Amino acid sequence: MTRLTRSLPMVAFAAVLIYLFIPIIATLLYSLATSWNKTILPEGLTLQWFGELFRDTRFIQAFGRSLLLSSAATIAAVVVIVPATFAISLYAPKLERWVQTLAMLTYAVPGVIMAVGLIRAYSGKGFSMIIIVFGAYVIGMLPFMYQGTRNSLRAVQAGSLMEAAELLGASRMQAFIRVIIPNIMPGILVSALLSFSILFGEFVLINILVGGRFETMQLYLYAKLNTSGHIASAITVTYFILMAILSAWIVKLTGRTSKPNKEPSAAVAEAAIPTTKAMMSKEAS
Repeated sequence: MTRLTRSLPMVAFAAVLIYLFIPIIATLLYSLATSWNKTILPEGLTLQWFGELFRDTRFIQAFGRSLLLSSAATIAAVVVIVPATFAISLYAPKLERWVQTLAMLTYAVPGVIMAVGLIRAYSGKGFSMIIIVFGAYVIGMLPFMYQGTRNSLRAVQAGSLMEAAELLGASRMQAFIRVIIPNIMPGILVSALLSFSILFGEFVLINILVGGRFETMQLYLYAKLNTSGHIASAITVTYFILMAILSAWIVKLTGRTSKPNKEPSAAVAEAAIPTTKAMMSKEAS
């Protein structure tokens, strides 16, 4: 009985892994299969479908559009949301409840309803729908970027770091850039990765608001589902490999960033050195 109890978690974990990886393995095999109709395994293997995929200029262009739109929206979300979260958490904590409510509303509104509302609000008013989609993407990243940044600020005790830096002569901007940002960088990177992966695979908004006028990777995949299942599988495998490489890179980068190369007090003192030197020069003169 004890042995069975000990092995139960491992069995459950193995069952979850099998459940998750069987569709991935089947998709990979189908993307490499010459034909797969009446047999358990593919009748033959080939790289023909990947060759056709990467020779298709539509795919290259769609991939580039998805990469550009997702990267730009993620960078904009980091630039806007991280400083705003920092300011609210430290200097306006009473607003946190309202910001959390706004963040939860993003989950509550389905993509179809959001798309219809955006069309009603901005259609025919001279706004490019690409800009509207971009803005919707940035707002849609609020829950992920806000929660990740907020938790990181609390973990490093940002208030104490700011007070120490200001006592040593650093301005708020210097303390934020040279002390706070390096300490919360792992949380920012993880939140940005999550945001990018969600945006890269987004389909509803871009399909309803823009459609074929700005074909992204997901729209290209949807079009190929009706023509060739092998190429659609190759697209899915390519997307999975891209996300795996990006995830591994971010995990490695996060591990390097989170290593305690410097003590927090040393980082605070280093941030304050330029200001302190300037004050000493002023007093000496």
